[in-house]
Amino acid sequence: MRFLGIGQTNDLAAMYGGLQHRGHEVRVVIEDPACHDVFQGILQRVEGWESELGWIKAAGNEGVILFESATQGELQDALRAEGFQVIGGSALGDRLEADRAFGQSALQAAGLQVAGCHRFTDYGEAMVFLDDHPARYVLKFNGASGERTSNYVGQSSNGADVRALLAMHAGKTRVDQAEAPDFILMEFIDGIEIGVGGYFNGHDFLSPVCVDFEHKRFFPGDLGELTGEMGTIVSYHESARLYDTVLRPLLSMLRDGGYCGYINVNLIANENGLWPLEFTCRFGYPGFAICEALHDDPWDAIFRRMLRRDTLDFGTKKGFACGVVLTVPPFPYRHGYAELSKGLPVFLDPSITQAQRDSLHFSEVALHQGQLVASGSCGYLGVATGVGATVHAANLAALDCVRQVIVPNLRYRSDIGPRLHGGELQQLRSWGWLQGKPSAA
Repeated sequence: MRFLGIGQTNDLAAMYGGLQHRGHEVRVVIEDPACHDVFQGILQRVEGWESELGWIKAAGNEGVILFESATQGELQDALRAEGFQVIGGSALGDRLEADRAFGQSALQAAGLQVAGCHRFTDYGEAMVFLDDHPARYVLKFNGASGERTSNYVGQSSNGADVRALLAMHAGKTRVDQAEAPDFILMEFIDGIEIGVGGYFNGHDFLSPVCVDFEHKRFFPGDLGELTGEMGTIVSYHESARLYDTVLRPLLSMLRDGGYCGYINVNLIANENGLWPLEFTCRFGYPGFAICEALHDDPWDAIFRRMLRRDTLDFGTKKGFACGVVLTVPPFPYRHGYAELSKGLPVFLDPSITQAQRDSLHFSEVALHQGQLVASGSCGYLGVATGVGATVHAANLAALDCVRQVIVPNLRYRSDIGPRLHGGELQQLRSWGWLQGKPSAA
């Protein structure tokens, strides 16, 4: 098969590398100049997607275009209309992820209860709202990237900390700033955070769908910045009720919106039910690599199923997968990366097993004169995965893999999953959210 990957930063580099290793032809478009060297010496980078369409078209039904981000949905829709096979998302998916209020309204229309959500494009108006409606809120910025390090989970019961943060942002806003801020204040809901996601082929979800538990804070103990993910626990089992409750009601909307790709809904579960937080309308990073650890079928086989629509089932392992994100300074920020870490040598311990090597999914690295080095824009080196019958066993396997990676100033979280095996899984099962096989669509 032929694959053309299109994205800002080459986040699916490990996926592309696996496809290439299995004999497929792969070319990648990396739109961010700071990331042109990601997987340099490993993958073939091309300057633009337009010049590669003939190459893809010449492959017929063996040509596939993969999109990484939820920012080019209109282009995906246009390419599909021209007859190209495209996996990634759609214009609808872009809006579901980037416009958080719209995403909440779509989930509410599908029958889910939603937390109070208020959109603002002016910091002053948001502060007046907090004065009139004091409560605990979560501040989230709109946009596909979500400005994750700027998002904030309020701690004060009257919203005073969120108000102070908004005042700080307002003070930094230039009078001549071209774009107004765009953010929401969402009612804080206490409970257990859980996600459910699956591969949508344009008409139905492939089976099974997965459940995931993200660990977004930078430091162990859930301290520090919101990074997107520092590690995640994934399972493809016990997803039946979550599929029926969350994903299945979205089928008609996704069909009508021309969606084809992975889609995930992040939620809070508590004794009062499920409360959706946000959509991810693209492959998750590092989610795709952690899911892959549980796949019996390689990505190319899964993509064939999505495009051919000849079967909905694909093979997965039982148990859990754990992913641990590997970073170097200044992650999760970009400033100072060139001075601090770019170009650092990346070594693997000579005792590493082939299974552990296969469990490493590198991201911001390049091959320079035979040596693997840190590349890219911020020090996101990749993810190490492990699989086990229990969350604890999966975490231990992932950490064993991490210890085979030798890089100066390597940072990672060693506590991916303890809350789950310490009682949260049992609580979710007692509420009935983790059970059985999904019903047919």
